[in-house]
Amino acid sequence: MNGNTPVLEIKGLRIALPKGADRPYALDGLDLTVNPGEIVCLVGESGSGKSLTAGAIMRLLPEPHVHVADGAIRFEGEDLLALSEARMKAIRGDRIAQIFQEPMTALNPQKSVGWQLDEVLRLHTELGKSDRKARVIEMLERVKIPDPASAYNAYPHQISGGQRQRVMIAMALSLSPRLIIADEPTTALDVTTQLEILRLIRELQEQDGAGVLFITHDFGVVAEIADKVAVLCKGELVEQGPAQQILNRPQHSYTQALIAAIPALTPPAPRDFTGAPVVLEAKGLVKTFAARGGMFSGKRKAVKAVSDLSFVLRRGETLGVVGESGSGKTTVSRIVTRLLESDTGSVTVEGTDLLACSPRELRRMRQYIQMVFQDPMASLNPRKRVEALIAQGPIVHGVDPKEARERARKLLELVELSPAAASRFPHEFSGGQRQRIGIARALAMEPRVIVADEPVSALDVSVQAQVLKLLGDLRDRLDLSLLFVTHDLRVAAQLCDRLIVMQKGEIVETGVTAEIFADPQHPYTRKLLDSIPGRGWTPPVIRPDAA
Repeated sequence: MNGNTPVLEIKGLRIALPKGADRPYALDGLDLTVNPGEIVCLVGESGSGKSLTAGAIMRLLPEPHVHVADGAIRFEGEDLLALSEARMKAIRGDRIAQIFQEPMTALNPQKSVGWQLDEVLRLHTELGKSDRKARVIEMLERVKIPDPASAYNAYPHQISGGQRQRVMIAMALSLSPRLIIADEPTTALDVTTQLEILRLIRELQEQDGAGVLFITHDFGVVAEIADKVAVLCKGELVEQGPAQQILNRPQHSYTQALIAAIPALTPPAPRDFTGAPVVLEAKGLVKTFAARGGMFSGKRKAVKAVSDLSFVLRRGETLGVVGESGSGKTTVSRIVTRLLESDTGSVTVEGTDLLACSPRELRRMRQYIQMVFQDPMASLNPRKRVEALIAQGPIVHGVDPKEARERARKLLELVELSPAAASRFPHEFSGGQRQRIGIARALAMEPRVIVADEPVSALDVSVQAQVLKLLGDLRDRLDLSLLFVTHDLRVAAQLCDRLIVMQKGEIVETGVTAEIFADPQHPYTRKLLDSIPGRGWTPPVIRPDAA
């Protein structure tokens, strides 16, 4: 290959959508070039056509309903659209690798992590069994997975979300491909892991001269890694150019609006909760996940996820729980809602210890504490209409069905959705709209406390801003208390009054959010803050009339 030949060249790409879609083409005339040793960030909101671009390059579009209608895609000068499926299979995973956004759907739940990484090497190399295992362990170490030998024997559900994403990245990078397509690979990861992964991708690019097409909605990531930026809006390329130009002097109103929606790193002025009643108190929580495995699968060590953890949450307050993947954040959220049993300790709500409740008592207490989950699609029954989903909890607790359904329609208005949404199914909504439905369902029980587990981590920045504003408004209007679990410190800065910083199941620092951001005391907290992607970039001030 000539050294000047682009590793990827897309010309006039059009991807047709099925009849009845909101527009005829998912992509309409895309021109894009990725050179060797270059990272090009493809930026846009959900539905802009970013992921379908990746699908077209990998020849993995859901044909015939969604298909390439026109244009060319050349990889190192070779027309991918003209290749046989056999030839394309040889290229996928070897010369072109993709890192998928959702590792749980991309990994086989029936196979161990080690088996799945080994499969890539088995199919594309001549290495023997022991050499393959050594290479797999080396890749797990390279993507900073703790205890790689234990992770090798684990199944995907036995490791955290962040660790699953690292496994996907290890799989993609294991053969040193010429083109890496990274589809939102750091969206669900904590800031330190994000930074490590971004550096790892940059390192591979520099070592091997690989080209990277990096799909993201996070301009912090763009500021950290991009050489060039291309901005998509509803299938059209509205702006592209060098990263510094797009980041600091965006020309198109859509790019300006995306940058304006980025959460600031400056927390609001502290609110005083001295004297406010305690609505939730956790004392001495301990949770250890026992060693698992057996003769054939190997044994994983016991993991102490939460160690002697205590905190209080006051009425009207938002308490953020932050930390890296595997720090115990989600375990805490599930213990306080008693979706997971604690080994020892107590969780007191309305004067009652949830952890000591009988099943009947626990059912009654559910009305006081509700949860908003990270993935609303996984937590909403796809066979029920929205009105039934929201009304279900109150009906179970004895509310008249007619009254519960009427309340459900009012709640849809409260979370800024049309009352007409009541008769639709979850799959008919966008991710941000589904999260609003999840919030309405939690509010239907009129709880004192809402536990929100990464509720905006998978959303575009503009939708994130809307959902965060909605949560803040509802908290203030209804005098709610929020336990807000997040790995995104920009998000924590916007909403949380106080923070708990967790590391390996323990609280290493706690305090008022503004004070922690201004003067972090613990080295781990300083590391988290220093690792925020794009921390060194100050977004330009964009006038409201310009955006």
